[in-house]
This record gives sequence, C-alpha cells and structure tokens, in this order.
Amino acid sequence: MARFFDPKAHETGDVRLHAPATARNRDAILALFDAHLPRAGTLVEVASGTGEHAAHLAPALAPLHWQPTDIEPDHLASINAWRSHSGAKNILPAHAFNVLTDAWDFAHLPEPVVAMAAINLIHIAPWMVAEALIAGAGKLLPSSGVLFLYGPYKVGGAHTAPSNEAFDASLKSRNPAWGVRDREAVIDLAAQAGFSAPHIEPMPANNFSLIFRKS
Repeated sequence: MARFFDPKAHETGDVRLHAPATARNRDAILALFDAHLPRAGTLVEVASGTGEHAAHLAPALAPLHWQPTDIEPDHLASINAWRSHSGAKNILPAHAFNVLTDAWDFAHLPEPVVAMAAINLIHIAPWMVAEALIAGAGKLLPSSGVLFLYGPYKVGGAHTAPSNEAFDASLKSRNPAWGVRDREAVIDLAAQAGFSAPHIEPMPANNFSLIFRKS
C-alpha cells in the first residue's frame, strides 16, 4: 500500500520524526481530551505516526496511561524516541498493532482500556480500516468508554472546503481506496458498534473531531 503520510526526520541522527500538522492541532485536541476523557485507565492510540501527539498530550492527562501503536517500524522507533524525549511516565512503549490482522489483545496494559483515539487515520487507509477500527473499539471499550476520531470529513456528501476537495483528490491519486470519508457513514458505523451519537467539534484546517461514547 502506498504511503501518503511521510513525516520527516526531526534532525540529522535523530530517529524522531516530525509532522508539521501536529503543532497546528495538538492544543485543540488536548482541550477536547481534557473535557471528555477519564483520568484513570488506558487510552489506546491507533496509528500514532510520529509519536508527537502522545508526547504532547499524554503528560497533561496523567495519570491516564497512553498506549501508542503503529504498523510502521520507523514510526514505532520515532514514537519511542519522542516518549523518551518527553520524559512522561504515563506513555507506554510503542506497540505494533494492525487493526486488520492483529488480535485486539491488550491484556498487557497496566490498567483497562477506557478510550481509543485515531488522529488522521481513516482517510489515509481503505474503508475496511475504519470498519475494523470502530467495530473493534465497540467490542473493547466498556460502557461509557470514549472513541475519538479526528480528520477531514464530507458532510451530507459534500466537502466542507475547497482544500479538502483537493486533498481528497490527492489521496485518491495515491490510492483509490483512500479518501475523505462521509461523516454520516462513520457515525452509522459507530452506531452499529454500540456508540451513541457523537459530540462533533470543528477543528483547525477544516477538520472535525468526532467523540463517541459507548452506550
């Protein structure tokens, strides 16, 4: 599968990767996490990418544990490097996890999973990833558990900004199975998995946060 997300090395000789978008959205995301997440248990972040979100967000959410995951070896190395750089005690070592092929077994965690997050994932992956992610979250999370999804969405079948339409075309040029998703389709998947209607929050750069709570 072609890779669209291609972060750059932080500096020569440093395995930490850097994604410029992180600095633009991390504080807005933190405000929502602070308002909607519990402070006990473990959050599993799917497709943690560079690890920058974990390094910035997790320390402010302690004592909630943060389990970063990814499928790319260079991302896993970057996540662990950012973890070390942050010094945050509540960030767990990066865990290799593929929602499509791996068992949803998080018995190794120090506390039960109470939240899951996927930031900028489901549009840079086939639709089956969104299906597997949301279905798996529905089985893993307890009642009142939180599923947080961030990214661009179409609303009523239409893009919310010309830049999102251009981004959608760019994604599909790389892989026809990728693309900006219909928000209503994602909400339908979540309802089928046992989640209540989401809190929807407009975010920077024409993105949205969808915050689902398990019924």
